[in-house]
Amino acid sequence: MAKILIADDEPNIVTMISRYAEREGWEVTAVSDGRQAIEACGHTEFDVIILDVMMPDTDGYTACKKIREFSDAPVIMLSARGTEFDKLFGFEVGADDYVTKPFSPMELMARIKVALKRRSAKEPPKKEDSILRIGGIVIDTPGMTVTVDGEPAELTAKEYALLLYLVSNRGIVLSRDKILNEVWGYDSTVVDRTVDWQIKLLRNKLGQYRDSIKTIRGVGYKFEA
Repeated sequence: MAKILIADDEPNIVTMISRYAEREGWEVTAVSDGRQAIEACGHTEFDVIILDVMMPDTDGYTACKKIREFSDAPVIMLSARGTEFDKLFGFEVGADDYVTKPFSPMELMARIKVALKRRSAKEPPKKEDSILRIGGIVIDTPGMTVTVDGEPAELTAKEYALLLYLVSNRGIVLSRDKILNEVWGYDSTVVDRTVDWQIKLLRNKLGQYRDSIKTIRGVGYKFEA
């Protein structure tokens, strides 16, 4: 049974999400602030974590950053603030997805299902693919680490997955829909500019190699060494 953590200080939101999640057969734990969310994750290994941004004591961004220090469970942020800056910051602190309030509970359930599916489908990398070197970028797949010109690149789990996918398909033009499906597991009807935001953050962490990720206008992206 999948374990879901919901952290939100709005009781009606918690009740609604819990009701739908329990119908799916998932075990739900609910807390009302970010500090409690961090503590709960320290005691229990959750399969998906849902964090509201605006919470008392500790906000969702801070909670996500702290949780990322010891957990790689998928994090879905909830917020009434849906500006590009808010979403970029959410991804930067380690969120896998960002849902703007008000939202459809069925859409949220679909996103949780995708997160669960991708988490359970993770496989250990093949030995021959353990180290990828492209110019000054080195990707250590067993350790899930990246260095740029010998310096560690502090990537979130999603940025790492995105870079690995682009590099593994270098020279190939990848549409946004294809990237969404392969990296997030979503189709284009569910997510808006998620790929563009994550590409922007990833480029900022590649230093002089930022231009290796080419924008193909009207289509998507391509990685070129």
